[in-house]
Amino acid sequence: MSSLDALSKTLPAEVATRLDSGLRSLAIEISAEQRERLLALIALLHKWNRAYNLTAVRDPLEMVARHVLDSAVIAAHVTGKTLVDVGAGPGLPGLVIAILKPELRVTLIDSNGKKVRFQRQAVMELGLDNVTPSQSRVEAFAGQTFDQVVSRAFASLEDFIGLTRALVAPNGQWLAMKGPGADEELAALSADVALTARHRFDIPFDTAERQLLILTPEGAL
Repeated sequence: MSSLDALSKTLPAEVATRLDSGLRSLAIEISAEQRERLLALIALLHKWNRAYNLTAVRDPLEMVARHVLDSAVIAAHVTGKTLVDVGAGPGLPGLVIAILKPELRVTLIDSNGKKVRFQRQAVMELGLDNVTPSQSRVEAFAGQTFDQVVSRAFASLEDFIGLTRALVAPNGQWLAMKGPGADEELAALSADVALTARHRFDIPFDTAERQLLILTPEGAL
């Protein structure tokens, strides 16, 4: 039995069933290895959460929708070669996207030590050689740019864009994962930021509305 399989075996059987059903509903096709890694990620998150309080979601069944499917649904809109997940917490959505897109180089940034320790453990145990966790602040990445900058945890678009503006490569994009109430935040953005796409999602096994806002610096192609 592989170490990944051993991890996934610690979960109730319903977790795998829910993951498979949710991915089918979202028309996301994955390999057997990717499925094993997603299940192992849930198992690790559940295990660490008992000791380190990484997320308010305690039930691994809920983690399928609230963390894995919620992250996976934006993968089709990750189109560059490099992605940075800012305020990544325990590595969401970055770890899920890295599993689904192994050709992508993913950087995870968070200042919380215990959450970055989890990221590093997950990278090691899941064998993700395309992920670089970093316990730091965004300012530490001065001079580095990425094709896309993603976050699902920022309180406001204005703060997200203001803090990460220097990270966006020429013709790059921000990917802002939001709930239903983003119109006021969009109205508050400066004129040099353009909303180029807005996608609304229904996440299987979750009633909350989710949307992805794709934004670009004004003038970018």
